[in-house]
Amino acid sequence: MTTPFSLSRRSALGVLAGSLITGGARAETGAGGGTDLGGVTLRVAYYKGGWRQLLQAAGEDKTPYRIEWKELNNGVLHIEALNGDALDIGSGSEIPAMFAARQNAKVRFVAVTHEDLNIQVTVAAKDAPIHSIADLKGKRVGYVRATTAHYFLAKQLEEAGLAFGDIEAINLTPSDGYSAFASGKLDAWAIYGYNGQLAIAKQGARLLKTGAGYLSGNFPIYANPKAVDDPLRHAAVSDLLLRIQRAYAFANKNFPVYAAAQVAETHLPLQDILDQFARRSDDFALAGVTPDVPETHQKVADTFLKLGVLDARAEVGKFWDTSFNEAIAAGAARLAKL
Repeated sequence: MTTPFSLSRRSALGVLAGSLITGGARAETGAGGGTDLGGVTLRVAYYKGGWRQLLQAAGEDKTPYRIEWKELNNGVLHIEALNGDALDIGSGSEIPAMFAARQNAKVRFVAVTHEDLNIQVTVAAKDAPIHSIADLKGKRVGYVRATTAHYFLAKQLEEAGLAFGDIEAINLTPSDGYSAFASGKLDAWAIYGYNGQLAIAKQGARLLKTGAGYLSGNFPIYANPKAVDDPLRHAAVSDLLLRIQRAYAFANKNFPVYAAAQVAETHLPLQDILDQFARRSDDFALAGVTPDVPETHQKVADTFLKLGVLDARAEVGKFWDTSFNEAIAAGAARLAKL
């Protein structure tokens, strides 16, 4: 709800050498490397209009293993299901992953997706005397606590020389926030996803800032440690990651096809989805766990500790798993040749 940042290169390599879970020797390069996966079932969480529709649109849904899809439209739910061994693969932003690390949940982070940060926005009401983030001082500003909206709003305020104490910060769910914004109870709103675009299109909201430049753009793919450690499920997960990687590449070049698949499930206006894609901050992609990934994640966790959201420092590095890196890199290399 989607995504923040820099240690030295040497310290990053130290993180990988000392605290990341490794296992690259088992990484697969496609379809289980010839392994028979017919008896494998992967329990995979997805968001409405997300991976399931993406794979179908790209023709990548005919897997050599069974997928048991579970629609869970919240990263926290993905983490909870993984921790309870009710799921094998999920996804979300760095923030549910941060809480998972703080709680020592049974989860690993095995890859990242890169998604559009321009759908994470701070907007002002059309008639409010607000033209910059600095103008938010003393104003009623809606946000969603412990989410990417909380994070990028804090960073934007800090950049403008303000803190959360300088605004009337109002924690609301996305749906409640939209209602409050539409009824004039908020002067500004920090929000992610379709609600922000709806506020601009339907309520005349004026865009102040997007999440680009404040969020890392890394959205972790979460995994059940039992799936990672089991050779057959590891091979199936590797194959699934490569299918998502190829499907994203397909969507970047054939987005109307994916958009139509999204509309069929979400019932959102097709033109709104197409317009949103045209304004994207970056193309979709799936990438491995490079040294900067745990670094930026730790920056997010440290910021939330400073904001009082965490009760103690969350050490996220040990939850990042590089055992799929080789397969993901090989998949990226093949796509680059197309």
